[in-house]
Amino acid sequence: MASDYGLNFGPAERLAKDSARVRRDFWRKLKRVAAQLPFAEDLLAAYYCAFDRQTPRHVQMALLGAIAYFILPFDFIPDMLPVLGFTDDAAVLAAAIRTVASHIRPDHREAARAAINRGLAEDGVA
Repeated sequence: MASDYGLNFGPAERLAKDSARVRRDFWRKLKRVAAQLPFAEDLLAAYYCAFDRQTPRHVQMALLGAIAYFILPFDFIPDMLPVLGFTDDAAVLAAAIRTVASHIRPDHREAARAAINRGLAEDGVA
């Protein structure tokens, strides 16, 4: 686990357990920073996979942890820093996706592309 390496992901792990808050805060932050994210489609595909009822629970938890880390206002590299701000978020997400890649299906990726094409409107959230 992350704590084995001296990293403290406690806040993200706690947030990941509150799926309603993850949903709400995810869309708020994504809409605010989407233009700056080269990994927005991967992040959205992970989101759709995490909230897919067919996704195994352990996969959901891994992805929700990565998404929660993205949502947190305080992380290892502050998101407001130009260029570097989202590198830690991208690394955490990439690690989670690599671990559970076989569970992120084409329909999750299609939903991600569709959300981007709609201007990131999700379930009526504007």
